[in-house]
Amino acid sequence: MRDLRSELSRRQAAHLYRRRRLIADAPGPHLTLEGRPAIAFCTNDYLGLARHPEVVAAFQRGAERHGVGSGSAHLVAGHGPEHQALEEELADFLGRPRALLFSTGYMANLGVIQALAGPGDLVLEDKLNHASLLDGALLARVRLRRYPHADLEALRRQLSRLVGRTPSASAQSLNDPSSEPGRAPPGRAPLAAPDRQSMSDGCQGEIAAIAPATLPVDPTTPAEREVVGATLIATDGVFSMDGDLAPLPELAAIARAAGAWLLVDDAHGIGVLGREGRGSLDHFGLGVAEVPILIGTLGKALGTFGAFVAGDEDLIETLIQSARSYIYTTAPPPALAAATRASLALARRDEWRRERLRALIGRFRAEATRLGLPLLPSPTPIQPILAGSAERALAWSQALEARGLLVTAIRPPTVPQGAARLRVTLSALHSDQDLDLLLEALARLPGVTNP
Repeated sequence: MRDLRSELSRRQAAHLYRRRRLIADAPGPHLTLEGRPAIAFCTNDYLGLARHPEVVAAFQRGAERHGVGSGSAHLVAGHGPEHQALEEELADFLGRPRALLFSTGYMANLGVIQALAGPGDLVLEDKLNHASLLDGALLARVRLRRYPHADLEALRRQLSRLVGRTPSASAQSLNDPSSEPGRAPPGRAPLAAPDRQSMSDGCQGEIAAIAPATLPVDPTTPAEREVVGATLIATDGVFSMDGDLAPLPELAAIARAAGAWLLVDDAHGIGVLGREGRGSLDHFGLGVAEVPILIGTLGKALGTFGAFVAGDEDLIETLIQSARSYIYTTAPPPALAAATRASLALARRDEWRRERLRALIGRFRAEATRLGLPLLPSPTPIQPILAGSAERALAWSQALEARGLLVTAIRPPTVPQGAARLRVTLSALHSDQDLDLLLEALARLPGVTNP
């Protein structure tokens, strides 16, 4: 039997012990931390919508009409008019044929990957992807390969080695109606594959989409190359611990050239980036043809709770039939869907919230640079300050907390060894005075200019 107490002691000695805090009046930048007033710079409520009167009122009306729970999964008796309306409004917002609600972003990522890929299929992921994308691939028992963060050449090399061809950005689009769907193993429904294409390097071939499919062995493929089935590239849109954007146009070109599907988890981009807050894909001008699978959460910039997957008709219907975390999980309460409809409307309407965020980000980065703080190059509300060691990151966080500022210390295994940090997140509701207090406190941290 494992000695749990000893394991906990070792974690504590390594400055990796996690603890919960008793926080009242959250969410929002101003709260009560274990009985004391504090300013939170760790919220994901980027637009400040979680406590908006219109959102609260919509939730209350929904609760009065539908109760406070859902009572069942979507496919039993848990899918109602509020869910349906929210899915339709999300699809319209994102410019996609359909959207499908999930109870959490974690459940969405688990469900999508397990529904669309399995043993013999290949999933390639950025090493800084959210844990839910990694866990989805591990649970699906796919052939998982991780490439160094945003290293496109490494991704191309992996694809060339694993599928026997070098992806080219100039490959033809996947719109040839002559293609055939992949062959599905027993018990798994096939999903339409991308179409045949000529690779620009002169290599002819067909790679199944993220379908439960297996390629026939190509006798011309060198023996050292692996034969794989379906291929999926999965990435965060905005990386949650670094705050930088994935190179989505380049990833889309690589995926298209390799006949792979591209999945983007845009949890931290929806509401913040793009027109009306449509996210990272809109920021780069990408649509469903370039990124077939879009995942987003409702509990960050939109200020409520839950998640969604958006894509075409076949994708959504396949998830309804096959995504275990959708089929077997209780649906979000209708009252919550009603609140999210209100917050979505506000996010689209209130451009000043994104303008305020941009102003705060710009000022924070300018002042932090002047102070010599070790920032990562992030253009988003996520502003990491590198500490290096877990011990130093924890000490910094505790020093800030003593001054009434809540900033989370991020330590391994969430980030790599030697890359522990403070994760500052900004909200449209932070005042200039709030930011001044944070900058003043950061400047007083021991060793902050020389981690």
